Amino acid sequence: MTDDIVLFDKRTPGWQQAFYAFLAEKERRSGSHRTVESYSRMLQHFFGSMGKPPNEITSQEVFGFAYGLGLSGKKPASITVGARLACLSSFYRFLIRMKIVSSNPCDEIERPRTSPSPPRGLSAEEIRRLLYVIPDSPTGLRDLAIILTLTLTGRRRSEILNLEAGDILQTGGLFYTYRGKGGKQGKRELPRPAFEAIERALTAWDKSLDTMNSDESLWPSRHSTEGRGITSGSFYGNLRRYMRHAGLPPAGVHILRHSAAKLRRDAGESVEEVSRFLDHSSLAVTTVYLRRLEGQEDRSWGKVAEAIGVQSTQSPR
Repeated sequence: MTDDIVLFDKRTPGWQQAFYAFLAEKERRSGSHRTVESYSRMLQHFFGSMGKPPNEITSQEVFGFAYGLGLSGKKPASITVGARLACLSSFYRFLIRMKIVSSNPCDEIERPRTSPSPPRGLSAEEIRRLLYVIPDSPTGLRDLAIILTLTLTGRRRSEILNLEAGDILQTGGLFYTYRGKGGKQGKRELPRPAFEAIERALTAWDKSLDTMNSDESLWPSRHSTEGRGITSGSFYGNLRRYMRHAGLPPAGVHILRHSAAKLRRDAGESVEEVSRFLDHSSLAVTTVYLRRLEGQEDRSWGKVAEAIGVQSTQSPR
């Protein structure tokens, strides 16, 4: 999205120019290209169907779109209505900041109450089953390394899939740097089993951290070019297949983050420690937590690795 060059001339309406600026800002703040793609599709569908600029849109039209039938012809769930309103409202707030419109038609619409299902993490036994079915092939070894890294670090999908060779630091310990939510950068200890799994996977792909370019992805793919790694969608498809073979219910990649939290709690960590581990809480508190954990040792990955049956040549200090 942000790599594309969009050319405008004097005839291009200001709000259409703002559309691309809004998406670029959204990607920079969220760090999620998937979110940006979803917002882009939703906004283009809405304004394309309306056929008029944002300043002429009424609250009634927004209501009709939010609660209207989707492509399936079914009534949208509360979470879908909320997502539509959140997307439109976020765009209108941006347009108000840019002084393109003066009001937000979404403000007059009451948001539906949602009751999201409680997050579910995999148990240690379920993680062992998942790891067992992954084939001992270059693709399988790469995916296993990704799954282990997600489970042992608790990082978000984009933070791990975007890791590059230069993000692995082996001076003064074993660490990795990552670009977190909102563009924030962090540095954490890289659990030894994850590092060893990464090395095995790279060897299977005839690669080595010692010879790779610093901007080359840690996760090789035969379908990528210029050192780029596996896409989020491809990994998601592989994970779903592994889950099915392991006899586990289908789930998204985010379940591994929930699993990391669950396994930490099972290993004896307090709720506060798990919260710090996941960079949760308010922005102000998260900033404090990041400073506390910056570059520090991770004293619990050994217990989690033992629980899921992962062996390492070295034990945590």
